Amino acid sequence: MHYVSTRGRAEALDFEGATLAGLASDGGLYLPERWPHFSAEDFAAMRGLSYVETAVRVIKPFVGDNLTEGELRDLCTQAYGRFAHAAVTPLVQLDHTHWLLELFHGPTLAFKDVALQLLGLLFETFLSRRDTHITIVGATSGDTGSAAIDAVAGRANIDIFMLHPAGRVSDVQRRQMTTVLAPNVHNIAVEGSFDDAQALVKRMFNDADFSTRFDLSAVNSINWARLVAQIVYYVYAGVRLGAPERPVAFAVPTGNFGDVFAGYVASRMGLPIERLIVATNVNDILHRALAEGDYSQGTVIPTATPSMDIQVSSNFERLLFDLGGRDGTALAAQMAGFEATRAMRLTNAQREGAAALFGSARIDADEMARAMRWAYDAAGQVIDPHTAVGLAAARAAGVDPSVPVVTLATAHAAKFRDAVERSTGVRPSLPSRTGDLFGREERFVTLPATFEAVTDYIAGRATPRRG
Repeated sequence: MHYVSTRGRAEALDFEGATLAGLASDGGLYLPERWPHFSAEDFAAMRGLSYVETAVRVIKPFVGDNLTEGELRDLCTQAYGRFAHAAVTPLVQLDHTHWLLELFHGPTLAFKDVALQLLGLLFETFLSRRDTHITIVGATSGDTGSAAIDAVAGRANIDIFMLHPAGRVSDVQRRQMTTVLAPNVHNIAVEGSFDDAQALVKRMFNDADFSTRFDLSAVNSINWARLVAQIVYYVYAGVRLGAPERPVAFAVPTGNFGDVFAGYVASRMGLPIERLIVATNVNDILHRALAEGDYSQGTVIPTATPSMDIQVSSNFERLLFDLGGRDGTALAAQMAGFEATRAMRLTNAQREGAAALFGSARIDADEMARAMRWAYDAAGQVIDPHTAVGLAAARAAGVDPSVPVVTLATAHAAKFRDAVERSTGVRPSLPSRTGDLFGREERFVTLPATFEAVTDYIAGRATPRRG
């Protein structure tokens, strides 16, 4: 299996190469040159399998010869052995139609753990073969940072520099990053929005002077290996709710489009998905793009769902590439236009292709709060604000009642205690496995959102490229 760039000019890489590179050298994102396809019999055979065994079957076609089945099984066993629930991503029924897929049983209480626990082990495995060092640079709107740091803290041959928007993540999210004092972990609070932080990271990869000084890699969902791991829970949930004989719909609280794109890949692989419901908050660039073809950047509005306070969704490029006939030259021109003007119209092919599978909804603060109260009053479930955005969109989607609708529960409610308490009157407690999070020392630096300030800080602490 080889991987090609959405912008058509970078060298094709194998799974190991794409994992370590993160972003393609031409500024594009890696995708497999073809989608693996599973038959109805393949999906039916996954019923009753453990999460680890499901992961092995789903991921193996993507890794090619880079890992044997035994090596992949060992990595998955290690990655998911740290989760607090034996099912890893259990389903919870809300009513006759709606379900929650709980993705927050990992060490940092968010769905990012499902991918990043595995990605950290993949990095370690591939780096040991090459005897090299990588410098991970990433931007986080809250959950990616803590999950990535937990996955690589203390690992040999890796330094991680994580940028988060100062004052725009919850206190739990911040402390899960800044109380990790391993010498290879560096937290940077950027005086700006997540989009500012993400733009800085992309510029680092594309700046020839900076990127050639260090072996840069990414843990954001621009890294293909992250999305591969996320495909698994769509399959795991689907087969438990009747697939392949019965289709399933999924509602996904969405910011950077990585989580919902994994669902798109599951569909391309043959999983019968009736609908992928893209749920945004008032930072609704993805809703406007899918509903009207208008992908234009607005001003980020801070909300109670900070992981979705995004106006540039990096992974949307992957969808546009696949729906646009995989024409890298055309997509590169389209993205260059967006980067210059911060506005773009989807082509007819892109709009029509998306409409065949995707729906979308813009959920405001009142609708979010009502969904939180409904989940608590009707089903006794305390959910976080991001999950509530997804649930509100799911309940408004008008999916055929015979089709189960699964909302991805992306974070533990205790990560957003104040917002949950305002809506439900219940103040959720952190699980005991988080320990004395609020008693630990924090360590981070606050920098202006300028390329010079951030790269000077990283250059003074990162390990230069060898040779």
